Order: sequence, then C-alpha cells, then structure tokens
Amino acid sequence: MNKPFEIIISCEHGGNLVPQEYAHLFKGKEKLLKSHKGFDHGSYELAGAIAEDLGVRCYYSEITRLLVDLNRSLKHPNLFSEISRKIDRDERANILKKYYHPYRNAIESVIAEKIHSGKNVLHIAVHTFTPVINGVKRTADIGLLYDPSRMKEKDFCIRWQKALTASNHDLVVRRNYPYLGKADGLVTYFRKSFPQRQYIGVELEVNQKFPVGDKRHWRELQANIIKAVSDALLCK
Repeated sequence: MNKPFEIIISCEHGGNLVPQEYAHLFKGKEKLLKSHKGFDHGSYELAGAIAEDLGVRCYYSEITRLLVDLNRSLKHPNLFSEISRKIDRDERANILKKYYHPYRNAIESVIAEKIHSGKNVLHIAVHTFTPVINGVKRTADIGLLYDPSRMKEKDFCIRWQKALTASNHDLVVRRNYPYLGKADGLVTYFRKSFPQRQYIGVELEVNQKFPVGDKRHWRELQANIIKAVSDALLCK
C-alpha cells in the first residue's frame, strides 16, 4: 500500500426493506425481517459514518437479504432464503436482474475503472453479526476478515486491529472471526477478478450488541472504528 489508493465502502445488508411486488411473501414474517436474518443491524449507519469521515461514497442496499443475499455468489445455496427460493425460476432471475446484478456490477465497475487507471483500491465491506448463534455466544466485539495469502490485506488488518485496541483496551478485536475471510462473499469474488497488488479487500464485522444496545456506547464505538481506520491508513 505504498502507492496512493482510493477507498470504497460497501454495505450489502443495510436494511430489511421488501419491494412491494414481493410483500405477499413476507406477510406474517415481520419478526423474521427485524432479526439478524433480515439485515445487519447498524451496518448502514456505520458504513455511512465511515464513508462520510473519509470523504468517499458508500455503496449500499436496503433490500432485505431474505429476498436475495447480495453478499453471496450465484451458486451459493443461501443466495435465496427459505422464503424466496420458493419463487419460480423466472421470478428469481428477475430478482437477480433487478437487485443483485446492478448492485454488484456498479461496485465492480468502479473498482475496475480505478485499477485500469493505475490506482490501488481499498474496499471495506461493512457487516454486523448476531451476538449468539445456535446457542453459542460469539467471543468478539469486532472482526476483521481478509485472505491470509494476500499480504496487503493481512498487513492492513493487523494495523487496524492494533489501532482499535489502542483506542479502547476493553475491545475484543479478532482477525478472521466470526467468519473466515476467504469464505464466499462479495470481497472474495472481487479477489478473483483483481490483482492483489492493486485490490485490497477486507470485511469489517461488528457485534450487533452495540447497535441494538446503549446508544452512547454505539456512538463511541463508531468513533473508535473511524479513528482506527484513519490511523491504520497512516501507518505503513
């Protein structure tokens, strides 16, 4: 990351909106839509705050992941949820055409344009995770996901982790947790398309206990994350 690079912020699970034409599918599913299965609580707010501080654009979607998961590849079994996979094939193709492809293609086009012009790109995909899953408590406040074989990603996440813990010694920040950075996702897809010397893709995962908990603590954590991003960018 010695060469100047540009930053892209994305938020794939920013909301739980249901397009009107599919409202009938989610009738009586309001509780599910409001759960972590419907969207990533707080991710849109956090992504927007980071983008605003850095003075860059935030690419986001507020369509519920229960309709189509923008962070999944086309062959992933959870691309469509248990609700939307019941739709016939033609209608699923229409959902992809209307919501999935435009979102992913827009980000991919911007990255390609910047890289082809000789710039390096740092892509931060912002997500949040449920504190407890299948009865098991997650043991982190923040997770930083990357591909260990891509040294620029690893180095940036190490610096970001150090900056986060320096800002608040009580924060539990883990790398490649609660998911592996190489798992299926938008960032993983882009790694296959762009060279590692020019594309640095990382995923920020924040425990949802913060956005759904005390508002003051949530604002403080956002400020810590934003400052730590800037500190990590300055340390090379």
